[in-house]
Amino acid sequence: MASRLSRTRSPAARPRLYDAVLDWHLARDRQMAFVAGPRQVGKTTACRRRAEAILDWDNADDRAVILAGPAATARHLALERLRSRPLVALVDEIHKFGGWKGFLKGVFDTHGERLRLLVTGSSRLDVYRHGGDSLMGRYLLYRLHPFSVAEIADPRLPDERRVIRPPRRIPAAEWRALWEHGGFPEPFLKRDPRFTRRWAALRHQQLVREDIRDLTRVHELGRIEMLVRYLEAHSGDQVVFSTLAGLLGVAVDTARRWVGTLAGFYLGFTLQPWHANVARSLRKEPKWYLRDWSFVTDPGKRAETFVGCHLLKAVEGWTDLGLGEFQLAYLRDKERREVDFVVVRDGRPWFLVEVKHSGMELRGSLGHFQKQLGAPHAFQVVIDADDVAADCFARPGGPLVVPARTFLSQLL
Repeated sequence: MASRLSRTRSPAARPRLYDAVLDWHLARDRQMAFVAGPRQVGKTTACRRRAEAILDWDNADDRAVILAGPAATARHLALERLRSRPLVALVDEIHKFGGWKGFLKGVFDTHGERLRLLVTGSSRLDVYRHGGDSLMGRYLLYRLHPFSVAEIADPRLPDERRVIRPPRRIPAAEWRALWEHGGFPEPFLKRDPRFTRRWAALRHQQLVREDIRDLTRVHELGRIEMLVRYLEAHSGDQVVFSTLAGLLGVAVDTARRWVGTLAGFYLGFTLQPWHANVARSLRKEPKWYLRDWSFVTDPGKRAETFVGCHLLKAVEGWTDLGLGEFQLAYLRDKERREVDFVVVRDGRPWFLVEVKHSGMELRGSLGHFQKQLGAPHAFQVVIDADDVAADCFARPGGPLVVPARTFLSQLL
């Protein structure tokens, strides 16, 4: 075959949930698999394990093939040859090509029966839709996340009949590494504090100095770096855009757009308040969370960020797998009652989550909001608590204090 062959899988490679996700997709669906997620989360690694051919935009030879168009690409991949099954090909970093949508549409529409495409990028593939042909109906999106408790315990797909997994215990060393080094594969597996600090600093530098500079029209990189430092120190806090605008010396709309840009490049994510059926709910202020909780020094904020990242992985993963429409939000009313998270399933609140670093005494506004929303479950999730061999979701009821190790093992 003329195209570059994928690298051989290392026998020591740790299986991931997304290996099962991509195998499931390739066995069932003809659409392109768009594999999105943060830089260095393992997108390319997972795709290379399945790809028989690779086109990498960052490789000069491959870039020339892509620029020559769909017909030249088909010849390069030798798609005219008879095969027993479609060729699986990876197109990597394609978002850096201004005409990527038209290129993929041309390849898929002409050669889709002979080809299965895995498409990756270091930023969201759907962030910059500046004109061009629509890819609607031609791809399915899979959003990759760092390692989580549930993935460490069992990297297989969830049971579609129940969604929630049975509780499973992970070794104490795995839990400690996840809490201290974060879930991104390299620092989590290496487990060296100095490496983790250097890796995280370099990742953030690359995000600002390469991704944002190259793929957006934002030129105030110094102010963007100020914003990054501010957001790193305020994970779990509400975002007041007027405060940010004053700090950065920009307009409120600019501050709002920059936060959206950083979320689009996976530095963190924002959550909106859920206001349906909530009396005197706040409706505007979002909350901000880093995607790398190892950067959060305050134990309480790290605990909330840690659980928030796990919940986001679950709701996006369940949605991507077609198990329903899931959302993640938070609750707060004008009396300043608040619950950290609410998971919404098919438009209805499913379970509420309040996060505590330590302490087993039930606190907060869980009962108040659970009654208002009619949610079947409400949990106070405690980080510093031993796991329990019991199903947190066994039956609906009033607020329940649960160990984070048990609760998180039942997600994704």
